[in-house]
Amino acid sequence: MRTALASRTVVIVSGNEAPSNGPSLELLNTFELTCGDSTVSVPLGAQRLLAYLGLRPNGVHRGAAAEQLWPDSPCHRAAANLRSALCQGRRACPVTLIDCIGQRLRLSPLVRLDVSCISQSARQIVDGQAPPPADSETLIEGLTRELLPGWSDEWLDADRERWDQMRLYTLEGLAHRFLTAQQYLPALRAALAATTIDPIRETAHRTVMEIYLAEGNVASAVRCYQQYEAYVQRELDVSPSPQMTDLLQGLPCLQSDRHRQRHAPPRAPVSVPGELHRQTNGARSRDAAATLSSRHGQRRDDGQTPAF
Repeated sequence: MRTALASRTVVIVSGNEAPSNGPSLELLNTFELTCGDSTVSVPLGAQRLLAYLGLRPNGVHRGAAAEQLWPDSPCHRAAANLRSALCQGRRACPVTLIDCIGQRLRLSPLVRLDVSCISQSARQIVDGQAPPPADSETLIEGLTRELLPGWSDEWLDADRERWDQMRLYTLEGLAHRFLTAQQYLPALRAALAATTIDPIRETAHRTVMEIYLAEGNVASAVRCYQQYEAYVQRELDVSPSPQMTDLLQGLPCLQSDRHRQRHAPPRAPVSVPGELHRQTNGARSRDAAATLSSRHGQRRDDGQTPAF
């Protein structure tokens, strides 16, 4: 049980979930605040404050929030901007969105946050506390969303990195759980979603190959390997790890490719045009000299004096 302030009234909220009919804040793909059944228009300053607090569930000090949100402004101007954003947030919704506890600010527990909901569901599934959902497509689709795309605030960089790493590990974990349960379609969806988020990350591509091989689609696994190998060689000049190569160990197609690369005959050196011209002229000179010498010997045999 915990308490939350709402319109100067103490409201008791049981559990960790916000009420389903309370305000909802979306930070994935776009910023959107919903109160009841209506989408609320929020000024930019209040948007940034709500997003900042939503990604910091333990709350922050007022001074730290002002400094992070308005880093290019003097301290007094940043503090004034923060007060303005707080007023805008209070007017946005009949329910209090931001709790002010002394000098600390936090997003009210009454606000349902999409990032928190998806992260909590994902952790429970990956940790084995809950079975994979019957509607896996909804969870996978939620994990493919970016955190506030288009926002250029520097304070978002670390939050984006944490979100990306969390969803990558979650998608790979989901893919392995579905693979173990022989649910190949949701497993492939989760693994392919991870490769889209980070194309260079090898573990996601290895998971895709494992799913293809479990299905018996050997050609698809080989094609996945070849595409990834070409990509990392082109972008980073590196090769796939032994763990990835070992997945295809013993396949004739891979062995024949390596055999052709090892035993391919060396290419003949290509002559440059000038060198080719000199070689041709030299050959012609040697032929002409041999012909003249032959004729000279013939004339001596006939007893004739060569003419000069």
